[in-house]
Amino acid sequence: MDRRNFVKTTAVAAAATAAVAAPAIAQSMPQIRWRLTSGFPKSLDTIYGTAEIIAKYVSEATDGRFVIQPFGAGEIVGGLQSIDAVVQGTVEMAHTAAFYNFGRDPTWGLATSVPFLMGKRAQDAWLYQGGGNEIIGRFFDANNIVGFPAGNTGTQMGGWFRREIRSVADLQGLKFRIGGFAGRVIQRLGVVPQQLAGGDIYPALERGTIDAAEWVGAYDDEKLGFNRVAPFYYYPGWQEGASVLHTMISKPKWNELPKHYQTILELASAYGNTHMIAMYDARNPAALRRLVQGGTQLRAFPNDVLDAAFRAANETYAEISGQNATFKTMLDSAIAFRNEFYLYNQIADYSFDTFMIRVRART
Repeated sequence: MDRRNFVKTTAVAAAATAAVAAPAIAQSMPQIRWRLTSGFPKSLDTIYGTAEIIAKYVSEATDGRFVIQPFGAGEIVGGLQSIDAVVQGTVEMAHTAAFYNFGRDPTWGLATSVPFLMGKRAQDAWLYQGGGNEIIGRFFDANNIVGFPAGNTGTQMGGWFRREIRSVADLQGLKFRIGGFAGRVIQRLGVVPQQLAGGDIYPALERGTIDAAEWVGAYDDEKLGFNRVAPFYYYPGWQEGASVLHTMISKPKWNELPKHYQTILELASAYGNTHMIAMYDARNPAALRRLVQGGTQLRAFPNDVLDAAFRAANETYAEISGQNATFKTMLDSAIAFRNEFYLYNQIADYSFDTFMIRVRART
């Protein structure tokens, strides 16, 4: 075959291949645009920003053919209405805390965090290796949602208080913004729990509508300005030893996605799960130092407060477990895994960390 015929034959073959391949590619890489509503304000580059990171990786992995546009709390729906917006079809997905829905069924609380349950390492191990994701997934499925872990705050702070807490007696009648399931627990100690979205906490605390508030930790709390309206900052965050956030997706919309788009979204969510805790771990120490240098009064909760809250939590769990089989199944799985996890953790991680905390100033 001479050069002219070779070029002609190759061009014809290429055109034929293109005619077949182009529709096939279009079918396997459809152009999809989704809206994501976050449960958090845009001012928080950690917890809201993780939704942007997830959307970025989904877009890049699909050459811009699967685009997710994030919206902050209040732009489409309020921060506490994100899950409803997904179920009702207002948006295709949300990035939020499942425990905002705990009032409808306390099982939602277990999908995020409940008091005195476990820390971040234990929680991730339970989710990915201990059957947690499968149990939570069945619960989500019953609510017409597909969900994936997509961020974690780690152990939180205990909250900001307008007055000092010296004993359980000081909690009587306290109007406390506290997220999710923990409000039901601390109510047993005389507290009046308040459920407020992140952007609504500061004005309520400033006006005295509430007496105390917890959010996440030093970095976010500093951004939201709580130190300007409440002088006492308490730890530890017994109410949330670790809090997993989820991407929550409309089940019908999820089923419409090509399989590889589903995989990309699941993997982007998993990256978000790692990315968020890394941001908090990197930013919280300096923020806490700035807060204390600025006059914040850092306080540990009195032991009697922690002991009373622990008893109240276990009483609440027993009460709900007797009425809600799904809650009991999820809680029993988490507690069994937690207890086994800490068997090793107390020997390895805990002993190493406590030694390093003690000697860190020497290096």
